[in-house]
Amino acid sequence: MQVEPGKLLREIQSPDDLKNFSKDQLVQICDELRQFIIDHVSVFGGHFGAGLGVVELTVALHYVLHTPDDQLIWDVGHQAYGHKILTGRRESFHTNRLYKGLSGFPKRKESPYDAFGVGHSSTSISAALGMAMASKYKGADKRQHVAVIGDGAMTGGMAFEAMNHAGVSDTNLLIILNDNCMSIDPNVGALKDYLTDITTSHTYNKVRDEVWSLLGKISKFGFSAQEVVSKVEGAIKSTLLKQSNLFESLNLRYFGPVDGHDVNHLVEILNDLKDIPGPKILHCITVKGKGFAPAEKDQTKWHAPGKFDKITGEIAKKIPTSPQAPKYQDVFGHTLVELAGENEKIVGVTPAMPSGSSMNLMMKAYPERSFDVGIAEQHAVTFSAGLATQGLTPFCNIYSTFMQRAYDQVIHDVCLQDLPVVFCLDRAGFAGADGPTHHGAYDLAFFRCLPNLVVSAPMNEEELRNLMFSASEHNGPYSIRYPRGQGVMPDWKQPLRKIPTGQGRIVREGKDLALLSIGHIGNYAVEAAAKLQAKGIDMAHYDMRFVKPLDEALLHEVFSKFDKVITIEDGCLMGGFGSAVLEWMVDHGYQARVKRLGIPDDVIEHGEQIELHRECGFDPDGIIAAAKEMLGTTVSENLKY
Repeated sequence: MQVEPGKLLREIQSPDDLKNFSKDQLVQICDELRQFIIDHVSVFGGHFGAGLGVVELTVALHYVLHTPDDQLIWDVGHQAYGHKILTGRRESFHTNRLYKGLSGFPKRKESPYDAFGVGHSSTSISAALGMAMASKYKGADKRQHVAVIGDGAMTGGMAFEAMNHAGVSDTNLLIILNDNCMSIDPNVGALKDYLTDITTSHTYNKVRDEVWSLLGKISKFGFSAQEVVSKVEGAIKSTLLKQSNLFESLNLRYFGPVDGHDVNHLVEILNDLKDIPGPKILHCITVKGKGFAPAEKDQTKWHAPGKFDKITGEIAKKIPTSPQAPKYQDVFGHTLVELAGENEKIVGVTPAMPSGSSMNLMMKAYPERSFDVGIAEQHAVTFSAGLATQGLTPFCNIYSTFMQRAYDQVIHDVCLQDLPVVFCLDRAGFAGADGPTHHGAYDLAFFRCLPNLVVSAPMNEEELRNLMFSASEHNGPYSIRYPRGQGVMPDWKQPLRKIPTGQGRIVREGKDLALLSIGHIGNYAVEAAAKLQAKGIDMAHYDMRFVKPLDEALLHEVFSKFDKVITIEDGCLMGGFGSAVLEWMVDHGYQARVKRLGIPDDVIEHGEQIELHRECGFDPDGIIAAAKEMLGTTVSENLKY
């Protein structure tokens, strides 16, 4: 099913086509583009509010710039749907985020208009600056380099590092600050307050019209444009020093704030800024979810709502026919509140993901013991380490893919000092439709090599609760990883009990071969073992729970009884759980045929989790096939399902 575009949008296959329209037609194009996004996401799902908020900015940028020669970088990429639709992907946009379809984020291999692949925040300024420096080196002085970054992403330290460098670079770089006071959840911190001061300042708004009146005359001044710029800068510095000193102290010419929903004014401004040399920043005020009332009202809910009724605004929900298992993130949130009620030393930390991680439950119950530190994973880890030095037990919840950004802090600030920080890694394994930038494929491998750190993964919700309880009483670093989505236990809230560090469990006895699993993916092994049993194959199953330390007693039992072993993990095979088992086997003098199932050394694209599991061969069918291959047994076709 495809969504029909509007009359003018139908004629746009590339930004060159967009340039054939008059400025008077741009408002209608914006309306049609916004409606196309609403129509599409309501039917197919995906990111929503961010794209609606930058429709006018997207149209203005592609109207003024000469992409793809001019370089346009979208920070994170949640907001790039309009960009994709205007750059030749409208007719295939119904495949967005589907298996083998378009990526939900800008991706270099997908289009020459996607100048840089994104998915993690705060990278755009660094990338655009690198491109600008390369253009300067090659003598391409007229090429434009634009980084569009939200005020949420601007809280990431990398953005400030890049601005600090940009200010002394003398490059043709424009940073567009898309200020809507939101990332996924409402923004926090001093930068948010600072930007609010700018946008509400009576002094600033009194002079702003005069400033932009001067800028509007630049094209008439020709070579005297710099004189106008000098006057503008003088006006800003003399009357607005308090508001402008943050960016100007980094030697970035600051312009704004401007209405990010006035497409014709944006076109004028962008044309003017092209003639101003050096690094500069344009501050645009936008509304996330603009043009769809429910999304404007509740921006967190409408970041990525899934399918919905575009008339009523009702988000589609599956009606369960039986009791449903909860999401792992909700089990985390409720259990943390429960633990905090019994232990006043427990605190919660999240880098800008309170709703995504369910840390918002802790923030509601114990606001004085909960901290949203903004999009700043490095700070979140070292901040947690600081809390731990003072006798507190921080539960630092960071998505697995984002923990990659704080690896040095985990090593240097937590593990080397053996501090009791509990890392809860949400979205471990395949993240689904968000694709390779969001897959949590590597944490088992990069964590198990660190000294002092316990590395664990629960097979179900009850184990997640018990591992959290165990971690809260462990005097040292502890990590717990769990996947996106639902668990397997509707009746999940069982009494808490401590799991001894490094202790696995026997799920199923067997005699033909042994399957060792880590984490939620072990539930596939349960399903596969039952099907194999029906065909006369007796598979033992061990839920190891810990990658570090391994349960040596269980491993001695396994390798004493079995000469055929399968390991399964929803993490990378290189250096992961299976590698740890092989290393242990060799170190202890055992010999067995071991087959490892997991994520191969390749970039696995987006799709539903089961589709990606199947592609990598560790879905239930994949486990069955591996067992058949190891045993050399022919199993009838009716085993397939």
